[in-house]
Amino acid sequence: MPLSVNNEQEEIAFLPAWEELLVRVGEEALKREGAADAEVSVTLVDDARIQELNRTYRGLDEPTDVLSFALREGEDSFTLPPDAGIPELLGDVVISLPRARSQAAEYGHSLERELGYLLTHGILHLLGYDHETEEAAAVMRAKEEEVLAAVGLSR
Repeated sequence: MPLSVNNEQEEIAFLPAWEELLVRVGEEALKREGAADAEVSVTLVDDARIQELNRTYRGLDEPTDVLSFALREGEDSFTLPPDAGIPELLGDVVISLPRARSQAAEYGHSLERELGYLLTHGILHLLGYDHETEEAAAVMRAKEEEVLAAVGLSR
């Protein structure tokens, strides 16, 4: 399976349906980007843990909603292996489940949509997308919405 989900937080009861949703969203995002054989690890954490990771790896001592840790970076950050039967390890996406819950309430949509959005956002970062400019952000946002629509999580 190209996507593994790990729940490492205890603040919010983890529903098995969320794992199924995250796998479906992740597989759709990877497929749309021509990376269906790539492997991604998704870890759900609490705000304290994501703040620790954010401080350690980004120098920002505050919680955030999602972090992506690519195993390969640079110009050739993602290339499929010659034998498509051997998956490439793309990286890790870490999501704060409490932050996802509060953002879902803030934006007036379901926690499932917010989890799908954060995972898609994280995967796109693993694949080299960013939102540093308005143009890049628009491209990324369009791709996120396409994935969410494809799995039934439209606005």
